[in-house]
Amino acid sequence: MGVSGGRGSAGAVRRALREAGGGAVELVLVHAWRPPGGERSFRRHPDARGLAEVREAAAGRLDEALRSALAGAGPGTAVRGALVRGRPRRVLVAVTDRGADLLVVGAGRGLLRRGLRRSVTAHCLRHAGCPVLTVPGP
Repeated sequence: MGVSGGRGSAGAVRRALREAGGGAVELVLVHAWRPPGGERSFRRHPDARGLAEVREAAAGRLDEALRSALAGAGPGTAVRGALVRGRPRRVLVAVTDRGADLLVVGAGRGLLRRGLRRSVTAHCLRHAGCPVLTVPGP
């Protein structure tokens, strides 16, 4: 499941924990991050310090999501995190490449923001090789 640190992430994490249900499945919280300005900009103007700061901030958001998930996890539920460099929509589709996976994503973007930016949720619904569960935002 993808975690962004946004308001919809917490609800999606709770739903993913219910889906995992303490069974013999592993819940993987994935946080995708990119260099400031994106990969193309970073290649033209590398900034190692800026890159490290963005990665550290992303790791902090993932740690926070992991702490929350572990607090709500039932006995026997395995939870781990994955910090992956890349566009969130591409990362989520790539890490859920098996039909036995279940991708849980929040679907709580406002209309204006959705119009300005391609929806990660819509991309996952179209391209994931596994079932996708969308969780409405608060």
